[in-house]
Amino acid sequence: MKKKNLFQRISSSFSSFFRSIRNGFTGFVNRFVLGDIKTKLSYVIMGFGCLARKQIGRGLLFLGSEVIFILYMITNGVFYLSKLPTLGTTTQGEVWNPELQIYEITQGDNSMLLLLFGVATICIIIGFFILYIWNTKMAYEMQLLEEKGKPLPTFKQDIKDLGNKNFHITVLSLPIALTFAFTILPLIFMILMAFTNFDKNHQPPGNLFTWVGFRNFSEVLISNPMWQQTFIQLLIWTLVWAFFATFLNYVLGMILAIIINKKGVHFKKMWRTIFIITIAIPQFVSLMLMSKILADQGALNNLMVTLGWITDGERIKFLTDGNIAKIVVIVVNLWVGIPYTMLITSGILMNIPQDLYEASKLDGASPIQQFMHITLPYMLHVTTPYLITQFVGNINNFNVIYLLTGGDPKSLNLCQAGETDLLVTWLYKLTVNEQNYALASTIGIIIFVLLATISLLTYNKSNAVQEEDTFA
Repeated sequence: MKKKNLFQRISSSFSSFFRSIRNGFTGFVNRFVLGDIKTKLSYVIMGFGCLARKQIGRGLLFLGSEVIFILYMITNGVFYLSKLPTLGTTTQGEVWNPELQIYEITQGDNSMLLLLFGVATICIIIGFFILYIWNTKMAYEMQLLEEKGKPLPTFKQDIKDLGNKNFHITVLSLPIALTFAFTILPLIFMILMAFTNFDKNHQPPGNLFTWVGFRNFSEVLISNPMWQQTFIQLLIWTLVWAFFATFLNYVLGMILAIIINKKGVHFKKMWRTIFIITIAIPQFVSLMLMSKILADQGALNNLMVTLGWITDGERIKFLTDGNIAKIVVIVVNLWVGIPYTMLITSGILMNIPQDLYEASKLDGASPIQQFMHITLPYMLHVTTPYLITQFVGNINNFNVIYLLTGGDPKSLNLCQAGETDLLVTWLYKLTVNEQNYALASTIGIIIFVLLATISLLTYNKSNAVQEEDTFA
């Protein structure tokens, strides 16, 4: 059976999502209409249905959650929500104190904290709403059990179930809470930052930042010539780099594995060990060493001058000439990346049925034809997800570029970027050196959209998905 294409799946997912919302709202209304007085009061006083049916533990947990939520909203939540549209209006200032003969700092708003706590408040409201819906659903379920004359679960039984049939809740609750607190919430915060003017000229509390809508995206893609040129040039180089860094490592690593595994090659373990040593050495050590060796006054240029191959004025600019530097970083990355591919492909090569090669050899196939029609299709069938992961990883490959060239050589035609900078290293410089968090967040969102699109389209069109149960 043919699988649905990507767009049909996305459309189906959206339809299912909105259908779930509609069904949930319908169920919420029906529970109120069909519920008894105890259930109806649970819509106002959380946990009332449980307390009225002597489920004290459940009822107190729901009621306590409602009380804590109301207290939070009164003391802090309403304030943060009211400040969210403006992100603050009062800047920090100084007032002269004639008695002490000094200037005293007056407290101002902090746009960054207001945005962070505003987002946190919205997430708390959403979480409370989910808990509130659960409260009404549980009250109605207990009503149905009571009407059928069945015993209601006690709090002791609920605790016992957390170690049995609901053990997954016990195990996953803490990781989910930590993931939300330290991953999802900061991610939402950083995404929203792209819609502000948070840069070095708008540093709270001295200078507040505010919402600017899609202005940052417009400037990067259309209206700001310098930002647009920098983004397009770095995007092209990033894609070129990712392509060669991924597929050269993949193909050469595979060829190396084929050569080592070939019958008649002696000392196979020794050859594998030699190449694996490069993995054992920390990557940043190799890259920093190579940056010193390839510098204008580095060991390689000095050696060639000493041997008389070049004069002192003809030193090769391995890392300071834009075009040469781009080639150098790709070549150096081969040294770092090929051993990984060799290890991965070695195991897969051993699983290719040998009778395929024997049959093709009888048909007169050459080694190159065997590689193109047997080895490579089989490898691609198995390793397409790995290739996608590597391609995405190379687009965000910070270490190789930053440690080897630092993004240099610098260019007057680029905004705070060098000729070998990737989008991710440009983003880093915008945050650390320029404090332009709004632009950096904008670039981050564009990178995410780009990578998500490439990954989804490539993966869904690959044989690994369309013919996952077969290999031909």
